Amino acid sequence: MEKLTIGQMAKLNHISEQTLRFYDKIRLLEPDVINRETGYRYYSIKQSAYLDMIQYMKSLGMDLKDIKKHLELGDPSLVKSVLRQKSLQIDEEIRRLKYQKRAIERTLQSYQRYEASPPDGTIVLEYIEERYLYCIDAGMNFYDYGIEIYEEMLRKLKESLISDKLPQIYFCNAGTILRRQNLERRRFYSSEIFVLVDRDVVPEELTVTIPANTYLCIYCNKFEKEKGYIETLLNAVKEKGYRIVGDYICEVISEFPLLERKERGMFLRLQIPIKFY
Repeated sequence: MEKLTIGQMAKLNHISEQTLRFYDKIRLLEPDVINRETGYRYYSIKQSAYLDMIQYMKSLGMDLKDIKKHLELGDPSLVKSVLRQKSLQIDEEIRRLKYQKRAIERTLQSYQRYEASPPDGTIVLEYIEERYLYCIDAGMNFYDYGIEIYEEMLRKLKESLISDKLPQIYFCNAGTILRRQNLERRRFYSSEIFVLVDRDVVPEELTVTIPANTYLCIYCNKFEKEKGYIETLLNAVKEKGYRIVGDYICEVISEFPLLERKERGMFLRLQIPIKFY
């Protein structure tokens, strides 16, 4: 049969001449004939079957080293082993992308909530569905210090996430917890910091469940206002005759850098779970 030039062979198989030259260089697919006088290389159309196999195995995720080994040995067990490993890698990538998609959706929801939130200082009643928290005790009272201590607490939270081998996509929209007994006594002590997580991703023993409930909330646009706004919420609880039924939660709805102050800016939703008498 007529021999094919490298250009004809490349065009026939929808690959580049450069690829064919590389395959020749690594001895994965060498030309069928080499003219010793001119140095021209010629392929046989029958070698297209070999190229088909190479391209098929590449599409399965095999690298050229494994493809070459398989084609030389003709051992199906090698392909099976490589494909099993590739299947596991794909599963892990799907899992990673699933986490990433959830994180993006959660962030979008946070920005949408921020845009739809009432003005700073507004008190509202809100029903909030069940949530799952990954929470640590950072060992320092958040309310005794400024934003610097909050940043230190966040570092400890991040280290804990890494230690527990949890996806770093959860390191956003953090918050703090003020336990009910301290809240009712107006004792500002909170050393616990959390991030919201998914129950089907984070092991149950690492999560804290916050039950669905009606919350008396106030929105806050500055870190420094929180303690005063907690007092405002507690006064509203007393005036309305509500009953506190759980811990106070400060949830970061949205974060943005304050470039002029070189620190973290936050829009907060301060929440007290209540029941009606």
